[in-house]
Amino acid sequence: MSPAVERAVAPSGDGARKDWPMMLWLRHLLAIALLPFTATVIIPLWIARRYAVALPPDLSLASLPVQAVGLGVLAVGGVLFVSSVRRFQVDGRGTLAPWDPPRQMVVRGPYRYVRNPMISGVIFILFGEALLLCSVPHATWAALFLLTNLVYIPLLEEPQLRGRFGPSYVEYCRHVPRFVPRPRPWTGAET
Repeated sequence: MSPAVERAVAPSGDGARKDWPMMLWLRHLLAIALLPFTATVIIPLWIARRYAVALPPDLSLASLPVQAVGLGVLAVGGVLFVSSVRRFQVDGRGTLAPWDPPRQMVVRGPYRYVRNPMISGVIFILFGEALLLCSVPHATWAALFLLTNLVYIPLLEEPQLRGRFGPSYVEYCRHVPRFVPRPRPWTGAET
């Protein structure tokens, strides 16, 4: 949403400002429904139907350890995703959607460890689903999603972010890795 559009739809008056957080949550829900929900729910359901993957998965003694790991990986992905969306709302005053990005650079929470925790969260969720379902087609989808983002982020997203946030984003990129988290959080004081 452009700043001009934001001013046009932003509530005005003393009492109207209280409703503005609700608008941001609605914008988040729309973005989530269109983007990560499609990647983590709609497409995996289609894959399960297309390749006759059992839902719920078969629980056998042999597959139980793999499924337990999958559940843990899925949980890590969920935590990363939710905390990232929360940081976008609170710190960035925007959403995960490219058409409604954060207005301010976000460098708190999981963004202190890795530049793309939201995508990392979705990738963890997809690989967690593949392990939980013991499904090669789901693992293939997770790998395809990962490869797509390995190309998209450095070629398209990061140049746009450099243009929007300038030297502060360049400095952030010097210290915080794209996909593999730092062992300690970046404080911004490092040179």
